[in-house]
Amino acid sequence: MKLPDYKKIVLVGILLLIIVLFFSLGLDRYLSLSFLKDSRAMLETVYNEHTFLVLGGYFLVYILVTALSLPGAAVMTLAGGAFFGFWAGLLLVSFASTIGASLACLVARYLFRDWAQAKLQNWFDKINAGIQREGAFYLFTMRLIPAIPFFVINLGMALTNMRMATFYWVSQLGMLPGTAVYINAGKQLGEISSPGDILSFDLIVSFVILGVFPLAVKKVVNYIREKSGKGKIKPEEGV
Repeated sequence: MKLPDYKKIVLVGILLLIIVLFFSLGLDRYLSLSFLKDSRAMLETVYNEHTFLVLGGYFLVYILVTALSLPGAAVMTLAGGAFFGFWAGLLLVSFASTIGASLACLVARYLFRDWAQAKLQNWFDKINAGIQREGAFYLFTMRLIPAIPFFVINLGMALTNMRMATFYWVSQLGMLPGTAVYINAGKQLGEISSPGDILSFDLIVSFVILGVFPLAVKKVVNYIREKSGKGKIKPEEGV
């Protein structure tokens, strides 16, 4: 009889403990738009007084949130644009989100891939053959489509044989356009100081882009897929 892998059991226990503490201590309220709005002046003061400490803390917290698939990444992205500006926010979020996604993928791969492939070996043989042939393209496609949940992609790729180096660079490149859109929207939100600013041209344009972006991505990806002979995106692929 094969003994259970106690290292995996301990790791699962630690992850579950962190997640339970996150919600039981009410830490999720700090990753909400209402908290950012109510604490804006205080956060700006702390940032101005301890700039590098705040930047480093934000970067590490973002990695932790995405690695554990905790709620709040979208709010943190908007906050990055609001407090740090477009370029600094884009740099921080782009690398933090990709590192977090890679950690989530690594952990899920360590915990679940062997079990999943043993249970569904024939199915995974076909999946891995496709991943080896054109996996980078499909991962890039999924990363471009905001409708596909972040953690679903991380878990799905964890169960395949895709190289982590490929997962990292394709994820960073694929998530960059969406990150830029959210950072820009956050930057515009951060510039609101009076009710009249809500109707500013830049803010309206930013949110129009935020709404149109998924549709534009779908059109572009379908065009690329048709040209490469892979066919259009199917509904079950996330759009």
